[in-house]
Amino acid sequence: MADPILAALYGAGGGIGALTAGDGAGAIAALRRASAPGEETRALARLARDHGLGRAMERFRAAAAATSDPARALRDPRILEVLLPAMGMPDAVGQGGLAARALMADPSDPKGLLMRLSDKRWREAAATLDLRRRGMDALRDPAVQARLEEGLRRQRWHADLDSSHPGLSDALHFRRRAASVNSAYEILGDPVLRRVVTGALGLPMEIAIQPVETQARAITSRLQVKTLADPRVAGQLAERYLLARAGEAGPAGLAGAPSPLVALFA
Repeated sequence: MADPILAALYGAGGGIGALTAGDGAGAIAALRRASAPGEETRALARLARDHGLGRAMERFRAAAAATSDPARALRDPRILEVLLPAMGMPDAVGQGGLAARALMADPSDPKGLLMRLSDKRWREAAATLDLRRRGMDALRDPAVQARLEEGLRRQRWHADLDSSHPGLSDALHFRRRAASVNSAYEILGDPVLRRVVTGALGLPMEIAIQPVETQARAITSRLQVKTLADPRVAGQLAERYLLARAGEAGPAGLAGAPSPLVALFA
């Protein structure tokens, strides 16, 4: 009799199930390797020798030295190509107008812009950089630049991971952040956490048009958020997300076919 685990992993007799499940199993293995102690340190050390990243930092330093106006600096592509990826927001690089307003806003103002934005990464970035108080000194600070350079290398590593297995960087980010999450609203306020949790739980993308309270209930009816403090639970959810992504990336014409491995985590 065929082993049901092997059948799920490789598909009975091959075919589409074998392709999507094999991709999912490979993604899970890659996530476990990337999460191993010391792996990130080794990856960032390798990328410290990347000439392209070095030139990006040179452009950033030149741009930061060329103006005393932080609002102007935050519209400069040389600043944005480093600052936003390094802060974990590579998807926002083209949003110079929003960056200039959000990163200069007061993160403690309960009625301010940062409280109204659904993407809470802006508030976290504004609080971390403190541009509103420090101005250009924040971007010229050697210690800040060193942290940005490390963040840029980490983002490149994540992009390299995603090139082999879509969603791998999301899963890695989720595993790091999961233990600090206290509510469904925190999940919904971070695009990466949102993608992982809704993807792992099988919630459709269209849920985003629903009121945030409805979205939160959809999550809490399927997941006890407090259990994310358990690394085992967080790891299983991250792996389930990767399986779902592997199913979406099936052969042409069959995208969206779920991996049979997903059933093992149900």
